[in-house]
Amino acid sequence: MIEHIKIPLDRVAVLVGPAGKTKELIEEKTTAEINIDSHSGDVEIMEPKDPIKGLRAKEVVQAIARGFSPEKAFMLFDDDLLMFETIDVSEIARSEKDLARIKGRIIGRGGKTREVFEDLTETRISVYGKTISLIGYPEQNAVARAGIDMLLKGSTHGPVYKFLEKKKSELKRAKLGF
Repeated sequence: MIEHIKIPLDRVAVLVGPAGKTKELIEEKTTAEINIDSHSGDVEIMEPKDPIKGLRAKEVVQAIARGFSPEKAFMLFDDDLLMFETIDVSEIARSEKDLARIKGRIIGRGGKTREVFEDLTETRISVYGKTISLIGYPEQNAVARAGIDMLLKGSTHGPVYKFLEKKKSELKRAKLGF
């Protein structure tokens, strides 16, 4: 099995890491061989000895390509239940100016909105290019996606934060079995 992924050129150095350490760590943890073409951004993930770990290699490479630091992307190695998801906002943004506005709504002044989202949903969020990416458990990602969707549809931040706080307490109660 060979997986092909195209990553942005400005993320190639992050994927390789200092002295190739990030790439080596991914190969070590996933039993796959990774070839990176630094001129085109083409990444090949080849012949993992364990197919499940090979799928994780693809997700970690995609997470790094979508703006996550290797440390945050490596969270996917630590828990099989964590999910990586990407929301493409290119259909919503009609222009570069529109895209900048949308990204600004999700990130917030000084990163505040993203920080509130991460705290209330216990997910990790990356806004990069024309995408918003999430790392979290499925139910957490669903709540984060719903909140992001509310912002994308024009809701003000206050009601979205209230929604996220309500969902956080619902998730906590569900976890405790209430």
